[in-house]
Amino acid sequence: MSSIKKFQVTFDCAEPERLALFWCEVLGYVPAPPPSGFAAWDDYRRTRPAEERDAWFACSDPSGVGPRLYFQRVPEGKAAKNRLHLDIRVGTGLVGEERLAALEAECARLVPLGAVHVRTLYDGNDACIPMLDIEGNEFCID
Repeated sequence: MSSIKKFQVTFDCAEPERLALFWCEVLGYVPAPPPSGFAAWDDYRRTRPAEERDAWFACSDPSGVGPRLYFQRVPEGKAAKNRLHLDIRVGTGLVGEERLAALEAECARLVPLGAVHVRTLYDGNDACIPMLDIEGNEFCID
């Protein structure tokens, strides 16, 4: 039985490119290059029928370590809490006030990008900050 070497995380969304660019900023990812044979995304889009334009977008970790993120347009909006979410791990190895400060600094960086701070969970030792992305998908700063 072979092990899985690569995987991508797929987001259903209303505006694939906008959401992808948000996550590029959050994670330090880069947009995927346009499809083969096209110098720019706009060149590719012009070749697509209207209903297929802006239907998807992708981004990846420039180091090649993290998974590819794929964003696909769907007609329905978000209806319930995510069953899966991303944890943005900025406080690994930190505890107490030092951990809380690192998480709060990341929260302060993401709010101007359009993220929503839901609440701060802190018990004096461990901390987590649940947030929403620009389309209302839950994620945590951990």
